Amino acid sequence: MPGKNFVLRTTQQETAAVADVAIADLAQRLAHELLEVHDQADGPARPLSLLHLLDHLQQATERLQREVAGAAARAGAGYPQLGAACGMTRQGARRRWPGLFNHTHEVPTEHPMMTTPARPFDVLLVEDDMADAMLIEEALSERGTRNLVQVTDGVAALEYLRDPDSARPDLIVLDLNMPRMNGRDLLKVLKTDENLQTIPVVVLTTSSAPDDVAGAYTSHANAYVTKPVNLEEFEAAVRSIDAFYLDTATRPPRN
Repeated sequence: MPGKNFVLRTTQQETAAVADVAIADLAQRLAHELLEVHDQADGPARPLSLLHLLDHLQQATERLQREVAGAAARAGAGYPQLGAACGMTRQGARRRWPGLFNHTHEVPTEHPMMTTPARPFDVLLVEDDMADAMLIEEALSERGTRNLVQVTDGVAALEYLRDPDSARPDLIVLDLNMPRMNGRDLLKVLKTDENLQTIPVVVLTTSSAPDDVAGAYTSHANAYVTKPVNLEEFEAAVRSIDAFYLDTATRPPRN
């Protein structure tokens, strides 16, 4: 996968030491060129000037990192690879550079058949696991413009769906095990409600129990997907759901 093939020729500690020396040298030279600071052995002027410059260097580095992260994303890297390049987790990279995949000009060019919809697709995610919700949101955002609303149980989902001010979702992604009203009970309500039954519902859950699978289809779920344990496979499963129901399948009219 793009983004995985970089190899540092030094250890992290050696790289950090080299970077520290380079930044210190750069700050010294900038202080000499840009600031009128007299060398005073006991005064604070010179260290304060260096602190001032280092702050601006840090800001410049953050701006450049955002640009380079965007370039890596357009070249095919995902948050796992961006995080690995900076010694952080995928969630850390996502928090540091949110929205890298939310802009149409950043859609990878190897998907020429993907067109920008006349309006963003609306997805209702009914999921109480925050870590899984973040992964699902990330995978959906990489597919294009998505308005994702997350609720944590069936009661909240029905409140949202029956609110006249809420956007009618193009797709509902539903977990089974949740507090108050679980996904099994919510699915039965959705598919017997004349106003909601045409919204595609994909069950995405950890359970692979035959009773859960059969029960979901008996209640007219449009698809049942078991959450993979592997993170990359998890994201691939979500993208596959998105690709079929939002890009390929003809969706029912909203009204």
